[in-house]
Amino acid sequence: MNTKCRKIGDECYGFKELRLLFEISQRLLQSKELKSDLTPILASLVRHMKAERSFVTIFNRQSNHIMIEAAYGLSPSQQARGKYKLGEGIIGRVIELAQPVVIPEISKSRLFINKTKTELQKNGQELSFICVPLMLDNAVSGALSLIRVHNKQIASEEDIQLLSIIGSMIAKAARYRQEKLEELQALRQENEELHSKLNSEQPNNIIGNSGKMKDLYHLVSRVSKTSSTVLLRGESGIGKELFAEAIHRSSQRKNKSLIKVNCSALPDSLIESELFGHEKGAFTGADSLRKGRFEMADGGTIFLDEIGDLPMSTQVKLLRVIQEREFERLGGSATIKADVRIVAATNRNLEELIEAGEFREDLYYRINVFPIFIPPLRQRRDDIPALVDHFIEKFNRKNKAHIKRITTSSINMLMVHRWPGNIRELENVIERACIMSKDEVIHSYDLPPTLQTADSTNTQHEGGMMETVEQLERQLIRDALTSTNGNVTKAAQKLKVTERMMGTRVKKYKIEPWRFKV
Repeated sequence: MNTKCRKIGDECYGFKELRLLFEISQRLLQSKELKSDLTPILASLVRHMKAERSFVTIFNRQSNHIMIEAAYGLSPSQQARGKYKLGEGIIGRVIELAQPVVIPEISKSRLFINKTKTELQKNGQELSFICVPLMLDNAVSGALSLIRVHNKQIASEEDIQLLSIIGSMIAKAARYRQEKLEELQALRQENEELHSKLNSEQPNNIIGNSGKMKDLYHLVSRVSKTSSTVLLRGESGIGKELFAEAIHRSSQRKNKSLIKVNCSALPDSLIESELFGHEKGAFTGADSLRKGRFEMADGGTIFLDEIGDLPMSTQVKLLRVIQEREFERLGGSATIKADVRIVAATNRNLEELIEAGEFREDLYYRINVFPIFIPPLRQRRDDIPALVDHFIEKFNRKNKAHIKRITTSSINMLMVHRWPGNIRELENVIERACIMSKDEVIHSYDLPPTLQTADSTNTQHEGGMMETVEQLERQLIRDALTSTNGNVTKAAQKLKVTERMMGTRVKKYKIEPWRFKV
């Protein structure tokens, strides 16, 4: 059986094509910056098709201008010259008509206007030009172009098909860039209008200007004017305590005390005494009367952090305090009134705890008056640069250091990390980087190994598709075991597979779950 390709006399072209598409899909999944997405993709495409150069153009619908966004095989000056109007040249027509165009011999075509000033032949051989539109939601966001030596053996339909597939894969990234370009001018004006409003709503103890954070600031501004109970929800390390402080500082109770209680840090035997106080002689060791946290917070705010960890016996008493704003000290009979604003927080799923009988449903409805969900850091990556600047300034003051800046490659690494520990993890990473820096600049090699990427360490993967899939599967299992402290059952539920499938793969990859227990 002849396995040689009739096009290039090498290994099966179809298999190489599949490998190319897999490589492109992996890069698009792992990278967030458009230029870093497209340049290596175009390089792979040029090598695969034995072409001369390839480039992506982006269409700005407001100005009707088209410009080269990324290229391989073109110099920076050639890219700068690649500017077109809608309908101008081959690229302008492809975007205007949303149809691919193939020019077999560009030196003989009047449509090829050659704005980039590149050669029209190579060693006397004619060059072909293939251009396909980038389509997303039935709208054209740009075009993907490729120039190769003319080969009569290759049907243009095959080139169009491959480029169209790749174009559809990068169209989403291109659309993101397109929207950013179109919005930039409008945002400058809008930013000025919103700046004063943002300053009036944004708490001075919280960093972040992303859209999701602005929505949170608005909610905090609205609820702070009331005495309603607030429930802050979100993962550990996202700064729920800072939001509790912001609510208190913006309220009419700001001149009174903000009392913080970590419900998970107090033992069950002492938590009632801590919350409600105790009379002298109420229990062994109670040598004097002691006021509880609710009594200390009278007129102000009490912050009940990790309220999902409260024992059921305490939940019953807390329900009465929330409803009636009154309680008795442990060992006492006198009813004490407390005008307290309650802000609770949890990183646990209270609805699941209710179903499991570990959290009272009536208490849930009492504290869930005004819920605020704080998104994890990975859902608001736009805030990372501002947070990094804040932490650098903080550690400069703390350690009397002089870190001046962080490199672009380091920021790129921070932007693509999953951040399971959220802002707390980011703060630790920056503190470590500030310590590791030797030249007052944070470089990518100053960041922890867990943030290092293949590109930053020059360790790109050379294996095949199955090996890559196995590595990804192994890493997903490790991440799930890490987040569940080595609990195989919970890890299987997190990955949405059966416990038997999880056990089989744990055995296959020789993973020891007990090593992930904390």
